Amino acid sequence: MKKLFSFLFVFLPLLAFSQNYHQYVNPMIGTGGHGHTYPGATTPFGMVQLSPDTRIDGSWDGCSGYHYSDTVIYGFSHTHLNGTGCSDFGDIMLMPTMGETSQNPKEYSSTFSHANEKAGAGFYSVKLDKYDIDVRLTASTRVGFHEYTFNKAGKANIVLDLNHRDKLLDGDIYVVDDRTVQVFRRSEAWAKNQYVYAVIEFNVPVKVTDSRGNRRADQVPIDKYIGGTEAAVSFSKFVEKGEKILVKVSLSPTGYEGAKLNRSEIKGWDFDKVKQNTERLWDQQLNKIQITETDKDKLAVFYTALYHTMVQPNIAQDIDGKYRGRDNQIHKAEGFDYYSVFSLWDTFRGAHPLYTLIEKKRTADFINTFLKQYEQGGRLPVWELASNETDCMIGYHSVSVMADAMAKGIKGFDYQKAFEAAKHSALLDHLGLEAYKKQGFISMDDEHESVSKTLEYAYDDWCIAQMAQLLNQTADYDYFMKRSQSWKNVFDWNSGFMRPKKNGGWDKPFDPKEINNNFTEGNSWQYSFFVPQDIPGMIEAYGGAAKFEAKLDEMFNSESKTTGREQVDVTGLIGQYAHGNEPSHHMAFLYNYVGKPEKTAAKVHYILNNFYKNAPDGLIGNEDCGQMSAWYVLSSMGLYDVTPGQFTWELTEPYFKNTKVSIDGKKPEFIYLPNEKTRILPQFSMEAIENKPYTSIIPVPVIQAESKSFKDKMNVTLVSQNPTDKIYYCFKTAYDDFKEKVWIEYTKPILIADSIEIIAKVKNEKGESTVVAAHFYKKPNNYTIDIKSTYNPQYHAGGPEGLIDGILGTENWRKGDWQGYQGQDFEAVIDLQETKSITDFSARFLQDSRSWILMPSEVNFFISNDNVTFQAVGGTETEDINPKETEIIIQGFGIKKTYPVNARYVKIVAKNFGKLPEWHQGAGGDAFIFIDEITIK
Repeated sequence: MKKLFSFLFVFLPLLAFSQNYHQYVNPMIGTGGHGHTYPGATTPFGMVQLSPDTRIDGSWDGCSGYHYSDTVIYGFSHTHLNGTGCSDFGDIMLMPTMGETSQNPKEYSSTFSHANEKAGAGFYSVKLDKYDIDVRLTASTRVGFHEYTFNKAGKANIVLDLNHRDKLLDGDIYVVDDRTVQVFRRSEAWAKNQYVYAVIEFNVPVKVTDSRGNRRADQVPIDKYIGGTEAAVSFSKFVEKGEKILVKVSLSPTGYEGAKLNRSEIKGWDFDKVKQNTERLWDQQLNKIQITETDKDKLAVFYTALYHTMVQPNIAQDIDGKYRGRDNQIHKAEGFDYYSVFSLWDTFRGAHPLYTLIEKKRTADFINTFLKQYEQGGRLPVWELASNETDCMIGYHSVSVMADAMAKGIKGFDYQKAFEAAKHSALLDHLGLEAYKKQGFISMDDEHESVSKTLEYAYDDWCIAQMAQLLNQTADYDYFMKRSQSWKNVFDWNSGFMRPKKNGGWDKPFDPKEINNNFTEGNSWQYSFFVPQDIPGMIEAYGGAAKFEAKLDEMFNSESKTTGREQVDVTGLIGQYAHGNEPSHHMAFLYNYVGKPEKTAAKVHYILNNFYKNAPDGLIGNEDCGQMSAWYVLSSMGLYDVTPGQFTWELTEPYFKNTKVSIDGKKPEFIYLPNEKTRILPQFSMEAIENKPYTSIIPVPVIQAESKSFKDKMNVTLVSQNPTDKIYYCFKTAYDDFKEKVWIEYTKPILIADSIEIIAKVKNEKGESTVVAAHFYKKPNNYTIDIKSTYNPQYHAGGPEGLIDGILGTENWRKGDWQGYQGQDFEAVIDLQETKSITDFSARFLQDSRSWILMPSEVNFFISNDNVTFQAVGGTETEDINPKETEIIIQGFGIKKTYPVNARYVKIVAKNFGKLPEWHQGAGGDAFIFIDEITIK
């Protein structure tokens, strides 16, 4: 049936355009707690974020460079990230000082007090206590503007330190004259190869008085050039009491010429004028949504939330349209603006749908940026930063943004090109996609975070199907709609949860509250409702509306405590709902789908009232590039886009008396009238597309067995969701590829006695499922093992026998094939069951330093015949493995005897690395030992 939307329009006068909406913005919201926001000066979607840095150690709560709990400022840099969970940026840092010069951050830094600090939209100020210097900052789109007031007479210095926060790969500082400096900075952090060029201008002559660098230029004086992987300069001038020095810093991603061109954004040296112009820009932006409210705290929360949705993505091109592409070449944007910083796993859920209302032109620009990155970098962005792909998070959610824009009729980009790029992302073979395409789900054996990836790929595939339908690509529509049903293959109809599968069956033990490597920043509760593309099908899978409502109730009413790995992102718990992280954001609106809108309203208003406050710790979790705030903006207006890519909005009771939304200064497109039945919905330029029928998938059977390996014989059972289904299976051995498979109807448990692969599928009157395979291995020996240490339950490798089953883990330790021991030595005794002649003793270990997993410091072996008295037979130290190495390393350690020794029992002891050293980001924490297989021959 074709679904149409009718619209009513009530054109009411906008509030005065000159209203100072910027006065309600409090950039300090989110700078405390775990919000990870910054308080400094920026323009809407600007290239420059000029803000103080109180953290230079890369710590998690210092991702933005600033945390409200700090008392020391190291400097003021020109790029910052808003609410991310990884650290980067902090480019082109300046710090004013007095007296002797220094390039040591501990020496040039200064204490400060929040009592002497102010922050607003486009403005920041602070007093540096150590030097009695008043700092004021503002910005245009591409230029940062500093004003330093020196309250004491003497030698004033301005430190330019390129070795700030992230790793400097290469830097250049050219002193053009006594008022102008050119700077190049290439750095590595989250973005592995970031380029920033800058032109720095002083309003008064300054002199180079100190410098540090490890590269000189031939025949160039030291006070004219410094560079290398270390680069810092101090500029000095004697000042009178109360004298000011002003500095302008123009940025460019392309080169010095671009930075020079971008200087034209700020003419002259009138700081207050620039500040007022920036505030006017913010008024124009914030004017797009007008609320009626008298509570100043609520005004601050709303307009700061709106502000936080508008500080990224960031314009990443020069005034003339030139930008650095994903191929690291310079290109020119034609007919669109090029942007950067796309936290798509977060922002596809709320921020980008919000942009389809109030940033239609920018939405098209964002998508054109995606398409250029596809052309120049080989694929659509996942989590793009400074024209680098970080490959952070999961899915290919650029397709959600594109499909949503297409469904809502937003023009200005090539629909066919977008569809081509979306298909390309979905047809790759990386990150579990090869298994996903073949069997209709991702198993723990295939890829870590398998459940989350299956669910999010399925939603993205639905988005591609919607694009195909708009473009009349029938075959592609059918193909991707079928893939979008893959969620059914990880839904356990017995427990009512999305669950990980391992070797064809459900992984055990299972705890829906457990946070582990089968889910992305969450647990089964937080992913078991992620089927936005097929909510009716999800409700049916749960047993109907009543049972689905009961399941939602159970989630919200459960104990607000998770198990398993500590996950700092999982905050704002209401039962097992976690508002501090994105996978939960749509869940309160699901009550609407079972006819209980009053429950949606109650939950939404509870979250609005309790998890957003006008305070530094006023965000319950990471801001995540505007997503946390976008949820507030949309939900407070009484709507949310549960299924981006579809021409619908879920509605609930508005939070404010009335809300008016305008697009680029035009008349309101929708408004809420309290206590009235009329709801004026968003206006789009096209009707909803017809929901074509499609064939639902038949879930694969579940292959169940006691374990993946066995000693003698073992039964394997096959189960289907529907008892009336017929299940068929066949065998595949190493000696037979079964090109022509002989399928056997399953009637009773399968008894296996040798290593074998079982392939199974379901058939019923609607068709058949994809095939699922399970590998079973007969153990190479009858040994038993007694582990004296205690492994972390997250990393059990199937239990003790997993260390002697002959199955070797891979570099992807998150798949669960390694045993992990934290803060303790590893010790185990292997019983060979009889006295044997032994020449080889070995064990495999894994190192992933970034994840706190380090090689043991030494590995020793002992033998015994009575399991009481042990004799050392040798060992090995591991100092040849560099603990600072960031690549994953698998290494076997052992000894080989020239002459055999006789023993029944073999003990292995691996010494833990110990506390993580100062150079490690987890300094002071306990290192892990990861061990996989012990071999005795």
